[in-house]
Formats: sequence, C-alpha cells, structure tokens
Amino acid sequence: MLVVATAGHVDHGKSTLVRALTGMEPDRWAEERRRGMTIDLGFAWTRLPSGGTVAFVDVPGHERFVPNMLAGVGPVPAALVVVAADEGWMPQSTEHLAALDALGVAYGLLVVTRADLADPGAALAAGRERLAATTLGAVDAVAVSAVTGAGLPGLREALDRLAARLPAPPVDAPVRLWVDRGFTVRGSGTVVTGTLGVGRLRVDDELEVSGTGQTVRVRGLHALGRPHDAVAAVARVAVNLRGVPRDALGRGDALLSPGRFGRGDLLDVRVHGDPVGDLPATLMLHVGSAAVPVRVRPLGADTARLRLARPLPLLTGDRVLLRDPGRHHVAGAATVLDVAPPPLTRRGAAAARAAVLATLDGRPDLSGELRRRGLARAADLARMGVPVSGVPVAGDWYTDPGHWRDLGVRLTREVTRYARAHPLEHGVPTEALRRHLDLPDRALVEALVRPPLRLHAGRVTATAGDALPEPVARAVARIRAAYADQPFRAPEAAHLADLGLGPREIGAAVRAGALLRLADNVVLLPGAVDDAVRVLAALPQPFTLSAARQALGTTRRVAVPLLELLDRRGATRRLPDDAREVVGQGRPTVRGSARLGP
Repeated sequence: MLVVATAGHVDHGKSTLVRALTGMEPDRWAEERRRGMTIDLGFAWTRLPSGGTVAFVDVPGHERFVPNMLAGVGPVPAALVVVAADEGWMPQSTEHLAALDALGVAYGLLVVTRADLADPGAALAAGRERLAATTLGAVDAVAVSAVTGAGLPGLREALDRLAARLPAPPVDAPVRLWVDRGFTVRGSGTVVTGTLGVGRLRVDDELEVSGTGQTVRVRGLHALGRPHDAVAAVARVAVNLRGVPRDALGRGDALLSPGRFGRGDLLDVRVHGDPVGDLPATLMLHVGSAAVPVRVRPLGADTARLRLARPLPLLTGDRVLLRDPGRHHVAGAATVLDVAPPPLTRRGAAAARAAVLATLDGRPDLSGELRRRGLARAADLARMGVPVSGVPVAGDWYTDPGHWRDLGVRLTREVTRYARAHPLEHGVPTEALRRHLDLPDRALVEALVRPPLRLHAGRVTATAGDALPEPVARAVARIRAAYADQPFRAPEAAHLADLGLGPREIGAAVRAGALLRLADNVVLLPGAVDDAVRVLAALPQPFTLSAARQALGTTRRVAVPLLELLDRRGATRRLPDDAREVVGQGRPTVRGSARLGP
C-alpha cells in the first residue's frame, strides 16, 4: 500500500483532489464540510492502474491547524504537495514544505490544481524549484482539474511510479504505531488508527502504550475498511484493542512492540535549520503524531539538549521537527543523537559533551555506544535503537574491549591491595569489588576474574596470595607433624592458643584449605574426611557412634561433629535408630554388629 499525505496552503483543493481520485469524502466532520476546509485529518483510498492501492492522509492547510497537519505527515513516507494554479505559492505552502523537509520526507509529487482556472505553468515551475531545494528533490509534477477531471489519469500513473520508487519497509522491525485518532465502536470497544511505517501487526499481538507502559492486546485489525488477521507496513490501519478504555490513549501516543522502546524525556540532538544559539528557550517538538513542548539547552554549534514535557518512545537516529508556534515558524529538524544522555552536573561537562556530540552522526553504532558508556545491557541498547551483535561478557552485559581491559587491571590491583591490608582473609568479597569498581552487577566482577586470580565462595583471591602468613603457616605445619599418625585427634583449644592460632588465624587456615573446621576450636587436617570414610566403610554396616569413635581412635568431641559433617556431605546416612551406614557400599547390613562396642 502506498500511503501519501497531502500538503499545501488552505483552500488549494487538497480535499477536492482526494475526493475526485477516490470518490470518498475525506472531511469526516460536519463542521469541516460546512466550512469547506479540513480541520482534522481525513482518510481515503483508491486503486491505482497497476492494481496497487494508494491511501491518502488529507491534512488541514490553515495555519491554525498546522499541529494537526504535522500529526498526519509525521509517520507517512511520501507527500502530495498541492498548489493552486490560480493562486500559486502561498505562506502555508512554504511552512508545509519546510515541515516535510525537516521531517526528511524524500518521496513525493507536485500537483498543481485548478488547471481549468489558470495556466498551471508558473505554479509548476515555482513548485519544482522550491521542492528541488528540499529532501524531496526532483519530483514528478502534474497539472490537474478536479472539476473537469483533466490530468487525473496522469496523476494516477505518477502515483504508481511513486509507489515503485519507495523502498520496501522492514517488516521484521519493532512496531511503533503513532496514534492519530481514537474512538469507541459499539460492541468492539476502543479503536485507534495510524500509519504503520515499519513492522507487522497481528491479531492477538501484545503491545505497550507509550504514555503509560500498559500492556494491551490486539483484538482486531482493519485496513482499507476490511478486517485482516495481519497487516504489514506500510499501511493505514485501525486497531481494535482489548481491555483498555478509550481515554487511556489518544493522538500523540504510540503502540509499541514490548521492550523495544524506552520512554525518555531528555535528548541530545543535532539541529538542522536555525542556528542553535538563535533558538528560543522553548519550542514544540513534533514526531509521529505527537507534539510536545521542549526546553532547549544549546551545547555546541549545531547540537543541543532537549528536555521534553513528557517522555516519548524515541530511538537514536530518529528525525524530529522543531517549531516555534508563536511565530508560526519551523525552526528546523533535529536528528536524535542520544536518547539516554549523561547528566551535565560537573563544571565543564557541557563543553565536554558538545565535543562528544560533534563526533556523532545519529547512526546507531554498537562499538561507539559501548566506547562512550563502557557497559550496557542488551535490552537497554535495543531500546536506544542500537543493534546488538556478538557475545556478552556476562549475562546480557556488553562492554567496550578497552574499558573491560582497564577493569581487569583495576580488579587485580584491588585484590593485591586488599591481600596486603587483610592477610588473614582469603580474598576480597565480590560485593566489595563491585562497589570499588563502580559496577552495576556482581556477575561482571565474576566475569573479570582471570588467572592468576580465582573466585571461591564469593571471594576473589590471587593464587600467589593463597599462601598463609608465615606465623600461621608454621603453626599449621606443627599440627601436621604432631597429628600425622593420628589424623582424627583434634588439638585442644589451649594447644591451639599456644601455637598462636586464634579464631582469625584458624579462619584463614580453613579458607586456605590448610585445616578442616568441625566446630568451634575443633579442627583436623584437611584429608580427614576421606580417611574417615575409608575407615568407616570397613566397619560392619550400620554402625553406632561408639563403634565409629573406636575405629577412628578419637573422642566424642571430634566424632560427633565429624559424623554430622559426613551426613551433610552425603557420605553417610543416619538411620532412625541413630545408627549410621556409609552410603553406596553395596554390602549386606549386619544389624547385630551395629551393637558391638561400648
């Protein structure tokens, strides 16, 4: 479907032309027909000689209704610029063309109407010259009379040629349907209309309402007056929504693919038009069908920061129009450079930001975005309009390679510093490292760990730093020598104290794997667990605590917590009568032998 918006001065015959082409009445309201002028947006469609369809968005020409005109033109890919032969180029012709140029409309036709009332030659020549200096460039030009029908066949053929020139829209792109009308249909509920510029809509799709983030479901779709199960861009479409009241959305809202658009009220832009320094402090921003007041903060020679009166679902690279409604003047276009700009709070931040913006062209760029931000989530990048590729460093986090290397160096430096300051602690808690490196997610700290660093039990340590402080290492060596032939005997608390092993020193030795803690002040050598399983497996199964104690050659002080540890690790199983058996021995149970021993 070719969707075309009309543009031109008031009473130059735009609606009459659409009526002559389609046989439909584009002026929907009785007041519009009574006054003979378009006040709001009108819609009509017809078949072309090729068999294709053209749909017209008929916009008002009166200067008081320019916001309505912009709501119709904003989402439309092509324009029909209409000039009356008997009046020629007029003030609203200039403002409408400036709006088309600012919005970057690159496809269109020049139509000179009322060719039955005056020679169209002058209007054709003036119109061609003016359009050639805009984004429309050189266009087909046709002179017609809607009254006599002269030129209408040629206009239909020109519309066919225009349709063939338009690039195919991406139908797999996320949907952003700007709402230009909303109403209620008895028995169906809320219906909104708009121009689907990219993407595809299907019945039962879930969408988000831009203003509130509310999720709505598509109950039905209509295009060209007929129901459809699916509609692909470009198309004029009416969407029947389930479960949403009529007043929940209206002109200027948008229906969005869930999770694909942010809603920001701060933008950094490049301005094409009036010098940034000459812009008033407040302007009206037009995009899609939305019109939102913005405050302007100049940054560079052609860049500025815009603060919006309400958030809009914009993407990097979007083109918006800036208008001074007080002067009825299009100040120019603006290309969105950043939809999530950093705050400008430090001295010199504005000048530094202007230098960064000077290097941007509004084309989404993953590597550049990561270079400026350091880190970003895939979902956040998508909501900025930045295509994501490659492998994330952790979870859905992407990073600039240089920034990632710097973080790794800082991590190693911090782990080394912490080891010197806390020699009895086995590494740095990952949360402390996250805060120190100012990272948003502990998963990033864990992903940064590379040899010789290692991660264990929520702490990061250096392999070279795993060695115990010398006094602790000497004390552990003395325990190893004294208890090598009796691995299940634990030093008494007084003996540990004599060796200089207090709670902190024991904790360091346990974290380093040099000692095994069974309970407070009850420690064994680290191989004791495996040795105990081998000894207990040799006993008749099941066995009692007393039998285990005798077999291990230890005291109740050690045997009880050791057996409980083996239970927790699944090496042994405690039975209802408090006897135990070694798990997975595959040997017959000798119930009587379980009672042997004191």
